[in-house]
This record gives sequence, C-alpha cells and structure tokens, in this order.
Amino acid sequence: MKRPDRQFEVLDKDLRRITVAEAAQFHAVRPVLRLGSVILLGVALLFLALALTGRQPGLVAIGAGFLVAGWLGLSIGANDIANSLGPAVGAGAIAIGPGLLLVGLAEIAGAVLAGHVVAHRLAGGIVDPGVLENAAQGQVMMLAALIGAAAWITVATAASLPVSTSHSIVGAIAGAGFAAAGASALSWGGILSIALAWVVTPFASALLAGALLTLLRIRVAEAPDRLAAARAWLPPLVGAMVGLFVAYVATLLPALSLRLPMALLPGIAAGLAVALLMRRRLAKVLSDADEKPGMKRILRQPLLFAAVMMGFAHGAGDAGNVAGPLLVILMPSQDGSVQVPLAMLALAGATIALGAILFGRRLVGMVSEGITRLNPVRAFCITLATAMIVLVASGLGLPVSSTHVAVGGVFGVGFVREMLDRRSNAKRAAPLPAEERRRRMLIRRSHVATITVAWMVTVPITALLGALCCMAMLRVTGV
Repeated sequence: MKRPDRQFEVLDKDLRRITVAEAAQFHAVRPVLRLGSVILLGVALLFLALALTGRQPGLVAIGAGFLVAGWLGLSIGANDIANSLGPAVGAGAIAIGPGLLLVGLAEIAGAVLAGHVVAHRLAGGIVDPGVLENAAQGQVMMLAALIGAAAWITVATAASLPVSTSHSIVGAIAGAGFAAAGASALSWGGILSIALAWVVTPFASALLAGALLTLLRIRVAEAPDRLAAARAWLPPLVGAMVGLFVAYVATLLPALSLRLPMALLPGIAAGLAVALLMRRRLAKVLSDADEKPGMKRILRQPLLFAAVMMGFAHGAGDAGNVAGPLLVILMPSQDGSVQVPLAMLALAGATIALGAILFGRRLVGMVSEGITRLNPVRAFCITLATAMIVLVASGLGLPVSSTHVAVGGVFGVGFVREMLDRRSNAKRAAPLPAEERRRRMLIRRSHVATITVAWMVTVPITALLGALCCMAMLRVTGV
C-alpha cells in the first residue's frame, strides 16, 4: 500500500543524500589527506632546519608557502567538484572526463577574471599590514595562517567534519594577525562583514532556489503539455541567466573594459543565442521522443550550463583562499597596494582544477550515480542559485563556503516542495503522526546544527592554530 505522506519526505531524503555524500567525500579524497599530512610534516622539518642553521627565513617562507598553498588548492578542487558537476553527469548531459575538464577550465577562468577581489580581502582586509613591524613579519604571519588552516582541514576531513576552507583560512589569518601584532592589527569591520555574509548567503540561496523551483514546478513540471511548457519557459529562463553571466564576465575582461550598461550588449546577444539554440534542441527532443520525455532529459543542457557557471563561481571565490595569503608571502608590502598578478590567480585556479581532475573523478561518480543524486529539477535550482549567490559574494570580496550555500539551497527547495505538495494534496488521508513529525524535525535540526557547529568551531580553532604557528615561527625566525 502506498504511503500517503511519501511526498513530504523530499527534504529529509535530500538531507540524507548530503550525509552520504559527505561520507563518500572522505573516502574519495583520502589521497589528498595523505599528501597534506606529508606536506605539513615537511614544513615542520623545514622550520626545524631553519632554527638549527639560521638560514634566510624569507626564502623558507616562500618555499613552504608554495607547498601549503598548492595543497590547499588541490584539496579545494577535490572536495568541491561534485557540487558543480555531479548533477550534470547524473542527468547524462556530459561524461565525467570531459565534464571534469570543462569545469576545471571554468575554475581557472573564474580565478583569473574574478579571483582578485577575494584575494585582496584576505591579503589586507582582515589584518592591517601597516600595523606590522616589517614586511617579513607579514610573510611569517600568512605562512602560519596557511599552515593552521591546512592542519585543521586535514584533521577535520579525516574526522568527516564538514568544514569550510574559506572559514578556516579567515580564522587562521585573524589568529595569526592577533599573535603577530595584537588586536589592533585586526580589521574588525572586515571580519564582521565576512561573518555576516556567512549567515546571509545560505538564506539567500534558499530563497532563490525556492523561487526557481516554484517557477519550474508550476509552469513546467505540472503543465498538461510538459514539453510545450518547457519550450515556452526554459529558453528565456536559461537565456536570461546566460546573458547576466556573460555581462558580468564582460565587465571583468581587461581587453573590453566594459561597464554597465554597455556590458549588457554582449550579455543580451549571448542570452538570445542560447535561448534560440535551446528552443531548437527542445523541438528536436519532441520530434525524437516516442513518449513524454522526463525532466531529466529536458534539463540536460541547463544543468550543464549551471555546472560551468558553478565552476566559474567556485574559482572566483576559492582561488582567493590560495592567492591571498600567497600574495603576502611572495610580494610583502606594508601599505596593501600590491596588485594580485594574473599569473598567481591562474596558478591558484590551476591547482584547484588539478585537484578536481586528479582526485574528483571518484567522488563525482559516486554522487552522480549513487543514492546521493538529487532530482534533476531540484539539482538545477540548487546549483544555479548557489552559483549566483557565490558570484555575488565573490564580487563583493566576501569569501563564503559554496557547500554551506548549497545546503541552504537544499533547504529552500525542500520547504517549497513540501508547501506545494500540501496545497495540491489537501485531501491527504491523515496528518502525519506526532512521532513522525518529531523525527523529521530532528533530522533537519541535526543538519542545521552540524553546519552551525562546524562554522562556530572552525573559526576559533583555526584562529588558535594560526596564532600558535605564528608565535612559534616568529620565535624561530627572530623576525
């Protein structure tokens, strides 16, 4: 007998999928963890040798900084690639190999074109470089922050804790800056704005993903003629998203130097072209289909676009976690006026892409083929909403967690789906038992609590690790 309340389990199922995906993530990225452990041990031995020989600390900081920053990039790529590519591979829009390459290129493009804003924020927006006694102290401080963040990410990932690289590096920089020059060195306004973004972005993603799901559910999925409705609504929707994305990218290209409203011209052209091509593709699907096509087939190309957009957004946001501290180590300055070289952003994006290509295949396969796969409609809404929110945050120079933003989207589509189901099924046989309602509430609270605790614990722990590393390294180097 079919359970009458089955449709009310959607959010709980999606949350359980996230839990399984987190477990799969640990098993898929174990090689990265082993590499991180070796690098951290090597850096420790490097500074032990420095203490014994008295060699130049600046050269040691540069070498160690490259090692730790490179590992962070690999770890970011390996851990987060499934958020971008999993839904598109699961829908059959692209194979894993070409998908990894495509999203990897999008990561590099995002890093090169838009990663400088977050990099500048991390390099000079958390700790005021002018308060430090000398530039060498800034080098040691940022290296200590990298080591503290890397150590916590390694330990937390091994313990299957869903920590964020962005949260880790911000906390570690703040702790190292406090150890180097005291509380007066910290830019409390910058720290507060970042913390506020961490709170606001998951809710913004939930609202946007819920709005997208409402549109697709009412206008397309539940329409009497689903394909005709898809031809009417999906091309303009995806065209608008592509147009806005291209307009945003046009403002970032140095060769064009476009500003609004002129940047809207290439965006409008790209949006119209994509809408036309998608309309033709849907017409071909209609002519080739022997029966009513499912939403999985209809949304293949939109999911692929969302994956590319998510890769670009991820590169724009997370490349700064690598390039920001590395900028201070390689080009120390006490006035914060140093520009982020494109080569450094490209290197940061390349390490993230390399981590995705080398270590992400297994995780993408598990997420796209196993029980962790989301419904294509919900996956499209979540991926697109996450990409847009992360892009906005990156444009403002705010390092946010793409995973936590995505979980906000999961809650948004889950609650909207349940609300729509209640309206369409008012004659449901019986209300849920009190025990069942309590169980589902506990499931949802546990996920909110996990994310909240991971955020609240990560920042103080990485701040403490960054401070301890900084004090030890300042003592060893004598800077």
